[in-house]
Amino acid sequence: MAIEVGERIPDVTVRIMVDGKPEAVQTDELLGKGKVLLFGVPGAFTPGCSKIHLPGYVEKADQLRAKGIDRIACVAVNDAWVMDAWGRDQGVGDDIVMVADGSGEFTQALGLAFDMSGAGLGVRSLRYAAIIDDGIVTDLQVEPKPGVDVSGCDSMLARI
Repeated sequence: MAIEVGERIPDVTVRIMVDGKPEAVQTDELLGKGKVLLFGVPGAFTPGCSKIHLPGYVEKADQLRAKGIDRIACVAVNDAWVMDAWGRDQGVGDDIVMVADGSGEFTQALGLAFDMSGAGLGVRSLRYAAIIDDGIVTDLQVEPKPGVDVSGCDSMLARI
């Protein structure tokens, strides 16, 4: 069952790159303070994620901050090395925290995992975006079909 508006995000260990090394961090510490926009993608370097989803947030990070977002975070069921390389490739700089959910533990705790084993991809994240205020989900947009629509940056900017 997917997490719902009004619920607290699960506190799970994920990894981010710090000074070129993967560092374990709790999601409550990373996403549970202030106003956070978290978006989940099926995978780093995949076409929709690399051409539409992540670039929209990179391009409009300043607009999100102007609307009160303290942190923007992107999560995928990939390792920290891949998330770091993808972030560098996409020019995220310090605007977006690239969160590695290598075993999908956080994604599964959110209830937003789906099995793409038939396509050789294993368990991945559904495409979504959420606004989290001091650890509580205040808005959640999960894509109802393939593509980037309700979870895209323009859609979320309109919802803030």
